[in-house]
Order: sequence, then structure tokens, then C-alpha cells
Amino acid sequence: MTPDERIDRIRGDHWIAFDRATIALNRLTSLMEMPQQSRMPGLMVYGSSGIGKTMIAKRMASKYPTQYNAELGATKTPILLVQAPPAPDERRFYQHILATIGAPMWGRHTVSELEVRALSHLRDMDLRMLMIDEVHNLLAGSYREQRRFLNMLRFLANDLCASLVVFGVNEALEAVRGDDQLARRLDEHYLPLWTDDVEFSRLIQTLIAAMALEQRSGLTVASLRTILKVTGGITSRVFIMIKSLASDAIETGEERITDEAVQAWQPVWTKHAWSIPRQPVATFG
Repeated sequence: MTPDERIDRIRGDHWIAFDRATIALNRLTSLMEMPQQSRMPGLMVYGSSGIGKTMIAKRMASKYPTQYNAELGATKTPILLVQAPPAPDERRFYQHILATIGAPMWGRHTVSELEVRALSHLRDMDLRMLMIDEVHNLLAGSYREQRRFLNMLRFLANDLCASLVVFGVNEALEAVRGDDQLARRLDEHYLPLWTDDVEFSRLIQTLIAAMALEQRSGLTVASLRTILKVTGGITSRVFIMIKSLASDAIETGEERITDEAVQAWQPVWTKHAWSIPRQPVATFG
């Protein structure tokens, strides 16, 4: 593999597992393996922006892909991952679900019509888990609109006998807790910012190992603390920084990330925006 190919691979998408991600995925997997019942438990995964919520959601969805049964002529989708609309709008949410599963409804339809069509398709798909990313978008609406949107999510989970999993920033937690019935159904899984501890050290070691450099990096504690300070303990920025340093190491022929490189690295986040992971089979971010 040429240096350019190696750099392209670093810049590309590939899943890197580590303890924090694995713990969250294990909780989600346990929900999937739970026997179906009328009131399925759910989960809210929350934390700061960029901490890794979306990548957990995408990775989980990738573990249970859509399957087509040619004999029955039916498509089964165990998990559906959709993004919440920019505001708590039931119409837009149902339209987004229908578009995501490839069954859009053209023209003007009532919310009830969209709901019936969406539920019909989801039942046919044998849906087991409905995952809603960016649920904090509901905060853009009034209190009344938020309550209606949360009621709708609870209704969907009840009607489909599916686990509801929502992902959002810290501020969304109180909004979800405001719906007592929904809050009782959703356990909470918090993803904190990284701190100066053994877990963060393991994260950096795992990331550097995944870069497949030819020489061992062996960063000092001071460099780890610099990475933590520069990134603010935000997962996506940690990934951006390590990927950038690894690419530089290949370009220069150094083949390792040095303490000097860490100290000299400049956090131009907009310049490196391409490094933010996007796919479920990709880098965690």
C-alpha cells in the first residue's frame, strides 16, 4: 500500500471499537435480544455534541441490516434509525420515516394518514427498535409541541411493541424527563467528556494502533494531557487530531506520532472537518 493509499484509508471510514462504545452497544444489544412485550423498555443516550452518540447509533443499526426474503417477497428491518426533524413536527417526522424506508407519500396528506401509512410499513418490517437521533431538536418547539412529539414517540413504541432509543445532547434530558410515562420507559446512558485518566489513555492507544503506522509512537503523559486540552475531551475532535497527526507522520516519513508533533499541532477544526466520521462502519466520533 502506497503512502497516499494509507493516508486515504486513515481519512476514510472504519470502525474503531473501545470500551466506552462497547458498553453502550452492549446495552442496546440487550434490548434487541429481549423478548417482545407490550411495553418494551428503551434507552436515552445523551452527552455533549461530538461525544459519539451518532456513531453508536449508526454502528448499532449496521449490526442488524435490512434483509430481503425472496420467497416471501418481504423486507425485514429489525432497526430503523431516523433523525428527528429540526423542530417537533409530527408531519415532518412521519414523512421522514416514510422516505427513509423508501415509501414516500407525495401530495398533501393529514398527519393521521401519514401515521397510518408509516405504522403499516413498520409493522410489515418486523421492527424491533426505533432509534431517533438528534432528539434535542424538539427543544426548538414550544412546551406544548414538545409534549405532543414525545407522546407521538411513546405511541409509536407502544403500537409497534418496539424498543425506543433516543440520542441527544444533555439539554434534551430534562425535556424527555418531562414526560413521566416516557421517562419511566427509558433508561439513561450518559457519555461524559473524556478526562485525564486511564480510559483516555487507552482510547489514544487504540486510535494510534488503528492508524497502522510503522513505528511505535509511545507518547508521554504530557502529550496525552495536551491532546485532552486541545480537544476539550470531545470524541470527534480527538479523532480529528489523531488522524491528522497520523497522516502527517506518513507524509513526512516519520511513521510515528511524536511528542513534538502533538505540541506543534494546531486545532484548525474547520480545515479538518472532513475527518468527522459519518458512517456506521467508520471511525467513532
